[in-house]
Amino acid sequence: MTEQPSGKPFWQTKTLMEMTPSEWESICDGCGRCCLNKLEDEDTGKIYFTDVACKLLDCNSCQCSNYPARQSIVEDCLQLTPEVVPDTPWLPPSCGYRLISEGKDLYPWHPLVSGDPETVHTAGISVRGRVSGTEDTIPDEELEDHLVDWPMQVPKKVRTKR
Repeated sequence: MTEQPSGKPFWQTKTLMEMTPSEWESICDGCGRCCLNKLEDEDTGKIYFTDVACKLLDCNSCQCSNYPARQSIVEDCLQLTPEVVPDTPWLPPSCGYRLISEGKDLYPWHPLVSGDPETVHTAGISVRGRVSGTEDTIPDEELEDHLVDWPMQVPKKVRTKR
Protein backbone atom coordinates (compact mmCIF):
# COMPACT_ATOMS: atom_id res chain seq x y z
CA MET A 1 0.00 0.00 0.00
CA THR A 2 1.42 3.37 -1.04
CA GLU A 3 1.02 6.00 1.62
CA GLN A 4 0.96 9.68 0.80
CA PRO A 5 2.86 12.34 2.77
CA SER A 6 -0.30 12.66 4.88
CA GLY A 7 0.19 9.06 6.04
CA LYS A 8 -3.06 8.03 4.39
CA PRO A 9 -3.26 5.49 1.55
CA PHE A 10 -3.44 6.95 -1.97
CA TRP A 11 -7.12 6.06 -2.52
CA GLN A 12 -8.06 8.28 0.44
CA THR A 13 -6.11 11.28 -0.83
CA LYS A 14 -6.35 11.11 -4.62
CA THR A 15 -9.25 11.33 -7.01
CA LEU A 16 -9.55 8.70 -9.72
CA MET A 17 -8.18 11.27 -12.19
CA GLU A 18 -5.05 11.81 -10.07
CA MET A 19 -4.08 8.15 -9.82
CA THR A 20 -1.12 6.64 -11.63
CA PRO A 21 -1.87 3.73 -13.99
CA SER A 22 -0.73 1.18 -11.40
CA GLU A 23 -2.78 2.83 -8.65
CA TRP A 24 -5.80 2.86 -10.97
CA GLU A 25 -5.47 -0.85 -11.75
CA SER A 26 -5.10 -1.72 -8.05
CA ILE A 27 -8.51 -0.17 -7.28
CA CYS A 28 -10.15 -3.18 -8.95
CA ASP A 29 -10.84 -5.70 -6.19
CA GLY A 30 -11.01 -8.63 -8.63
CA CYS A 31 -14.61 -9.55 -7.85
CA GLY A 32 -15.63 -10.14 -11.47
CA ARG A 33 -19.12 -8.70 -10.98
CA CYS A 34 -18.72 -6.19 -13.79
CA CYS A 35 -17.84 -9.09 -16.12
CA LEU A 36 -21.28 -10.65 -15.76
CA ASN A 37 -23.64 -10.32 -18.71
CA LYS A 38 -26.34 -7.72 -18.25
CA LEU A 39 -29.66 -7.16 -19.94
CA GLU A 40 -31.28 -3.77 -20.43
CA ASP A 41 -35.02 -3.20 -20.52
CA GLU A 42 -35.49 -1.21 -23.72
CA ASP A 43 -38.54 0.61 -22.33
CA THR A 44 -37.19 1.65 -18.93
CA GLY A 45 -33.42 1.49 -19.38
CA LYS A 46 -33.16 -0.63 -16.23
CA ILE A 47 -30.16 -2.96 -16.15
CA TYR A 48 -30.53 -6.57 -14.97
CA PHE A 49 -27.56 -8.75 -14.05
CA THR A 50 -27.26 -12.41 -14.97
CA ASP A 51 -25.06 -15.11 -13.48
CA VAL A 52 -23.54 -15.63 -16.93
CA ALA A 53 -19.95 -14.43 -17.28
CA CYS A 54 -18.02 -12.92 -20.13
CA LYS A 55 -16.27 -15.57 -22.19
CA LEU A 56 -12.89 -14.19 -21.04
CA LEU A 57 -13.59 -14.35 -17.30
CA ASP A 58 -11.74 -17.06 -15.43
CA CYS A 59 -14.56 -17.87 -13.01
CA ASN A 60 -12.20 -19.28 -10.38
CA SER A 61 -9.64 -16.48 -10.20
CA CYS A 62 -12.23 -13.85 -11.25
CA GLN A 63 -9.64 -12.33 -13.56
CA CYS A 64 -9.81 -11.68 -17.28
CA SER A 65 -8.00 -14.40 -19.19
CA ASN A 66 -6.83 -11.91 -21.83
CA TYR A 67 -6.94 -8.50 -20.17
CA PRO A 68 -4.65 -6.68 -22.65
CA ALA A 69 -6.72 -7.72 -25.70
CA ARG A 70 -10.16 -7.91 -24.07
CA GLN A 71 -11.68 -5.03 -26.00
CA SER A 72 -10.68 -6.43 -29.38
CA ILE A 73 -12.11 -9.85 -28.44
CA VAL A 74 -15.29 -8.80 -26.61
CA GLU A 75 -17.19 -6.19 -28.60
CA ASP A 76 -19.08 -4.65 -25.68
CA CYS A 77 -16.29 -4.74 -23.09
CA LEU A 78 -16.27 -1.34 -21.42
CA GLN A 79 -12.91 0.10 -20.45
CA LEU A 80 -13.38 1.90 -17.17
CA THR A 81 -11.80 5.32 -17.01
CA PRO A 82 -12.19 8.13 -14.49
CA GLU A 83 -14.51 9.85 -16.95
CA VAL A 84 -16.73 6.78 -17.48
CA VAL A 85 -17.12 5.63 -13.86
CA PRO A 86 -19.64 8.29 -12.71
CA ASP A 87 -21.86 7.52 -15.71
CA THR A 88 -21.85 3.74 -15.23
CA PRO A 89 -24.78 3.04 -12.89
CA TRP A 90 -24.44 -0.73 -13.16
CA LEU A 91 -21.10 -0.78 -11.34
CA PRO A 92 -21.76 -2.80 -8.18
CA PRO A 93 -22.02 -0.85 -4.90
CA SER A 94 -18.92 -2.69 -3.69
CA CYS A 95 -16.82 -1.56 -6.69
CA GLY A 96 -13.72 0.36 -5.63
CA TYR A 97 -13.98 2.72 -8.60
CA ARG A 98 -17.58 3.53 -7.76
CA LEU A 99 -16.83 3.99 -4.05
CA ILE A 100 -13.94 6.39 -4.65
CA SER A 101 -15.92 8.27 -7.29
CA GLU A 102 -18.68 8.75 -4.69
CA GLY A 103 -16.19 9.96 -2.05
CA LYS A 104 -16.40 6.73 -0.01
CA ASP A 105 -13.64 4.51 1.36
CA LEU A 106 -12.88 0.94 0.36
CA TYR A 107 -14.32 -1.97 2.35
CA PRO A 108 -12.02 -3.86 4.77
CA TRP A 109 -12.04 -6.95 2.53
CA HIS A 110 -10.64 -5.00 -0.46
CA PRO A 111 -7.16 -6.37 -1.26
CA LEU A 112 -5.61 -2.90 -0.90
CA VAL A 113 -6.93 -2.69 2.66
CA SER A 114 -6.54 -6.32 3.72
CA GLY A 115 -3.28 -6.96 1.89
CA ASP A 116 -4.69 -10.27 0.66
CA PRO A 117 -6.31 -10.80 -2.77
CA GLU A 118 -8.31 -13.74 -1.37
CA THR A 119 -10.39 -11.61 1.02
CA VAL A 120 -12.70 -10.49 -1.78
CA HIS A 121 -13.55 -14.17 -2.27
CA THR A 122 -13.80 -15.17 1.39
CA ALA A 123 -16.07 -12.17 2.04
CA GLY A 124 -18.50 -13.47 -0.59
CA ILE A 125 -18.09 -10.46 -2.85
CA SER A 126 -16.63 -12.17 -5.91
CA VAL A 127 -18.42 -14.23 -8.53
CA ARG A 128 -16.38 -17.33 -7.61
CA GLY A 129 -18.77 -20.26 -7.29
CA ARG A 130 -21.79 -18.18 -8.34
CA VAL A 131 -21.60 -18.28 -12.13
CA SER A 132 -23.82 -20.65 -14.14
CA GLY A 133 -21.59 -20.49 -17.20
CA THR A 134 -20.13 -18.15 -19.75
CA GLU A 135 -21.64 -16.49 -22.77
CA ASP A 136 -19.96 -19.22 -24.84
CA THR A 137 -21.93 -21.94 -23.04
CA ILE A 138 -25.27 -20.21 -22.41
CA PRO A 139 -27.10 -18.84 -25.46
CA ASP A 140 -28.37 -15.25 -25.48
CA GLU A 141 -31.98 -16.43 -25.69
CA GLU A 142 -31.54 -18.13 -22.29
CA LEU A 143 -30.08 -15.12 -20.46
CA GLU A 144 -33.47 -14.12 -19.02
CA ASP A 145 -33.48 -17.48 -17.21
CA HIS A 146 -30.30 -16.42 -15.40
CA LEU A 147 -31.31 -13.08 -13.85
CA VAL A 148 -29.87 -12.46 -10.37
CA ASP A 149 -29.95 -9.60 -7.84
CA TRP A 150 -26.81 -10.30 -5.83
CA PRO A 151 -24.30 -8.38 -8.01
CA MET A 152 -25.90 -5.09 -6.96
CA GLN A 153 -25.86 -5.99 -3.26
CA VAL A 154 -23.20 -6.01 -0.58
CA PRO A 155 -23.64 -8.98 1.78
CA LYS A 156 -24.85 -7.88 5.22
CA LYS A 157 -22.05 -9.74 6.97
CA VAL A 158 -19.41 -7.56 5.30
CA ARG A 159 -21.11 -4.17 5.53
CA THR A 160 -18.79 -3.02 8.27
CA LYS A 161 -17.60 0.45 9.12
CA ARG A 162 -15.05 1.70 6.67
